[in-house]
Order: sequence, then C-alpha cells, then structure tokens
Amino acid sequence: MKAINRVPGKILQCVVLLIKYKPTKLNVYKNDAESWDFTNPNVGMKEPQNTGGNGGGGSSRPPLLQEPRGFGGGMNGQMGGPRGSGGLFNSPMPDSGLMGGGQGQGGPFMGGAGGPGGASLSAMGQPQPGLPQQGAVLMVYGLNKDKMNADRIFNLLCLYGNIVRIKFLKTKEGCAMVQMGDALAVERAVANLNNTTFFGCKMQLGYSKQAFLADVQQPYDLPDGTPSFKDYMGNKNNRFINPEMASKNRIQPPSKILHFFNTPPGLDEDTLKQVFMEGDVIEPKSIKLFPSKTERSSSGLLEFSNISEALEALVVGNHAPIPNPNSKFPFIMKLCFSSSRHIPNKMAE
Repeated sequence: MKAINRVPGKILQCVVLLIKYKPTKLNVYKNDAESWDFTNPNVGMKEPQNTGGNGGGGSSRPPLLQEPRGFGGGMNGQMGGPRGSGGLFNSPMPDSGLMGGGQGQGGPFMGGAGGPGGASLSAMGQPQPGLPQQGAVLMVYGLNKDKMNADRIFNLLCLYGNIVRIKFLKTKEGCAMVQMGDALAVERAVANLNNTTFFGCKMQLGYSKQAFLADVQQPYDLPDGTPSFKDYMGNKNNRFINPEMASKNRIQPPSKILHFFNTPPGLDEDTLKQVFMEGDVIEPKSIKLFPSKTERSSSGLLEFSNISEALEALVVGNHAPIPNPNSKFPFIMKLCFSSSRHIPNKMAE
C-alpha cells in the first residue's frame, strides 16, 4: 500500500480506468516524454508557415547537416552532403584486425545518432522519447530472392553507414527493410545505390515512415536457409562506429573496380579468386596487389567487366574469411568501391 500511495492520483486513476475498460484504441495527441506514437513521429507538431526565403519557413524538414547527438555516420556537419562527396571521409586504410579482436575494429555500436533533426537512438535501437524522429529506416525493393539475404545486404549497405537491423518482408518477395545508424546513412545509400542492377534484378531504394525496426522473435527462413531478420548492433564489421573509423571511409558510387584490404600478407591471386568462385559469382578479370608497406596485411584492386559483376562480387566477398598462415584466426577481407577507372599496369613503389 505504501508503494501505491506514492503514485500520483491522476496517473493511478488512468491506470485503473485502462484496466477496467480495456480500450481497443489509444489516442496520442503529442509526442513527448510522457506519451509517444511510434506510428506517427509528427503527432502534435505544428506545420511551419511558408514565409519564403531563408527564414526557417517553407519546409518542416530540418537541415541535413545539423549538429548530431553522438556519432553514427555524421560528425559536426562536415559530411559534405548526403552523397558524401569529400569532407570528413577519406580513402580506406588497410586494417590489420583479425577475427577475434584485432586493430581498427572499434567498440560496440550503440545505435548511432547524427541524422537530420538530431534523431537519436537508445542502446536498444529504439527512439529516445521527446526527440523528433527522421527516417533512419530504408526500404529495399527488387532484390533477387534466391541470391540475397541479410548478410549480403549488410555487405553492400555498410559502405554508406552503420547497420542496426535488417528484416525481409514475407508478404512481399524481394523486399527488405533496413534500420541504419542515422538518416544521413539512408540518404547516402539512396543517392549511390538506387536503381543499380545485380543478380539480374534492379534494386530500388526508398524511405520508410517507421522510426525503427522492432525485434522479430520468430523470423522465417529465406530460400537459402538463413533467417529473414538479423540484428547487427555491435557488429564489428560496421565501419562508422566512431569518428576514427568513419574517417577511413570514402563514400563512392558503385564502380567496376573494387578496393580490397585487411587481407593476409603474401596473399596470392588464386586465393582471392577462390573467394568469388565459392560464392558462385564471376571472378575479377584483373587483380593488382599493392606493394606491402608492412608485413601485417595486404591490399589491392580487383577489376571486373562491368558494375553489375562488381556489385555481385562485393555482396558475396565482403567480409569473407581469408586463412591466416600465422594464426588460427582468419583475416576478414573488406571490400569497397574504388575511385580508380582502371587498374594501371604499373603501381608506384
């Protein structure tokens, strides 16, 4: 009784009424710290008047480069726009980290922030009360249902931002939803990947109205036997976990040349080709190994005949384990699109 007496009478009265009448519909009139409508993040928000000019009117959408809360792919508004052309992101550097705890892996991903309007996620990937929610959920259409799964979507989209959760839709074949770390990551993915073709299908990307993806307790099996839902929070292959890791990424549109790194020293071409053969995709027509600056890892370029072949190779080969002759832990090969238009015959020493 002492515990009940400490509950404010108004709240207790509401609880009693809810228990007594068991309403089938609950009306939420505003989103704040006391109530939140997860189906409509704009409840109670006033529409700004269109005053023209730059006086803050004309659009309810906040600026893309607003100062983020935390870090999840954008930092201090220095991104350079959703296409990521320059700014904070530089070319990937070789990462000698190994599976089981290597360098450059960063700490656990905690949901990220930094999208438009400062949309922020809690450690569980849920929206924090009292903050406006922008679109951090991406819609993916037109996937090859027999070739694509959650890990392969991750392998492609992780080039543009952190991945939180991926869910395939059972009622719509070849369609998936992806919760990314922030809205800028979604913007970058749409700007660079929309209408790309691989595995004989044209992939189309759009924005979801959902603020986040809820956990799926019993996912169904995809045609390849993998689950239709996966949670990637804390996955070490996310590349924007902290500012240091994010600064090693350059946002590039798809190209027929891939840059590979974080592979064993002394890697040969046959080992690389085997990765793609096992994934049932076309192997690169040309491979160039960079002169190794250290004995800790290797890197280089892979050239394919066209962009579609490069995309297929990336979704299959990104994060593929490469045996390490000096350890029981394999290297985890990382792939990204290169800005090079062709592989030069001679690389600078």
